[in-house]
Amino acid sequence: MRSSAEPGRDAGLPPALSAKWESLLSSLDALGSSVIAFSGGVDSTFLLYAALRAQGERTLAVTATSPTYPKSERDEAERIAREWKAPHRFVESNELEIPGFSENPPDRCYHCKKELFAILSGIARDEGYQAVCDGTNSDDTVDFRPGRRAAKELGVRSPLLENGISKEDIRALSRIFRLPTADKGAFACLSSRFPYGTTINAEKLRRVEACEEILRGFGFRQFRVRVHEHVARIEVGQEEIPRLFEPQISEAVHGGFRANGFLYVAVDLKGYRTGSMNEGGVVAGLPPDLAP
Repeated sequence: MRSSAEPGRDAGLPPALSAKWESLLSSLDALGSSVIAFSGGVDSTFLLYAALRAQGERTLAVTATSPTYPKSERDEAERIAREWKAPHRFVESNELEIPGFSENPPDRCYHCKKELFAILSGIARDEGYQAVCDGTNSDDTVDFRPGRRAAKELGVRSPLLENGISKEDIRALSRIFRLPTADKGAFACLSSRFPYGTTINAEKLRRVEACEEILRGFGFRQFRVRVHEHVARIEVGQEEIPRLFEPQISEAVHGGFRANGFLYVAVDLKGYRTGSMNEGGVVAGLPPDLAP
């Protein structure tokens, strides 16, 4: 294996993790070869690591670039693939050009994932890879995830989900294998920062990315900048909220956000949580085929 993990790290795994890990490797080996949807996040990095262990050069990592994908994430994905000497390429997938996407409907992720998986399926078909795989894990079935519909329609495999591997399992194994994303915060595309029905464009995405880079620069681990017209609502981990009120940080954040077009900057006292834009029954009443 060409990753930075030490040889023999599989030995001594806790029994429950060992069983899931071996099952994952076996299932990936049985696939023969695969194209991995690789964003550089916690889940896809772990999946790529496992695929390289099981398949070696029969694995191709593909990273889609678009206005909804921050440069910092692209750079990290490129760095990981380079350090692991993993076969890797970038493809362009501009969601803003997909009909209906910019209006930000509740099933926005379906349209995005359908285009991405179609691109990856084309690569797999043309170059002889046996499967396309994504990093969906067993915890992802709890939240509203219309992208799962696209995966099912295009026959995309989700080896982590199929082997009952949770986010907690992924982080635990990533620490054992010393993966660089073991303690990385969760990430979702920048489109998730806007309420459903709010029009999304490249300039709005740029503003959000710039504001989140300010938070990243101060070392916040988990953060989101949610957009409510002229108000930027900051979510950080609850343990990190007090840091936002340190004079140096609060002044820089407020000034930086104002420079990027926001009139007001608010802190969400509940802190970071996934799917906060789904709160308040936003997705209630959707057709069953849009469910995760």
